[in-house]
Amino acid sequence: MTRRGLVALGDSITNGHGEPALGVTMQSWAQWLAEALDLPFTKLARDGARAADVLRDFVPRLEGPYDIGCVYVGVNDARALNWDADGFERDVEAIVAAVAACSERLLVCTIPTDLGRPRAAPKPQAATAILRAAAARHGAAIADLDDLAGPPWVLPDGVHPTAVGQLEMADRAARALGAPRVPSSRAEVYDSRRARTRFNARWGALLTKDLGRRAIERVRSP
Repeated sequence: MTRRGLVALGDSITNGHGEPALGVTMQSWAQWLAEALDLPFTKLARDGARAADVLRDFVPRLEGPYDIGCVYVGVNDARALNWDADGFERDVEAIVAAVAACSERLLVCTIPTDLGRPRAAPKPQAATAILRAAAARHGAAIADLDDLAGPPWVLPDGVHPTAVGQLEMADRAARALGAPRVPSSRAEVYDSRRARTRFNARWGALLTKDLGRRAIERVRSP
């Protein structure tokens, strides 16, 4: 039976739009992973998607069997004011079970602990515990992203990875799967003093912009 490569379900992070960094072009961590494994790539992701959205809109579009199924959900759930741990757990179980059923191998990503500005703690830890439990029930490999935070990996909003962050995520996923090579072996990261200076200047400009966003949200919050 012919398999359909790698499928990834998720939100804007898996969608892969964002900020290039240190000479690395921006693309989804899952695309980096598929390319490193020489697999066709199917992306089922949308900006702002929560677990319930992924379950409703993307799970019905699965067309396996896939070589690898990847799940990265929970960032938007953990950041939401109406966080519902029980509902998230039900949705995650249904998503992971569906992807496991149509994939030879399964990968589940955890949620960064230091998520969002303002910080979403302790909800990311709760989401990660749910994701780890679902992964264990279905024999999934786990890409541990708990400590993914700060420059050069994450933008000042504390949510979205830079291009280098996406590449780091892909490397962690590849290692979790026991891949023979990591995606960064195919990319050139500029690590000169000049490149770092340019990156720090750009990150500082983005931080200034994000501080403005935070100030406005504080004023608007009840």
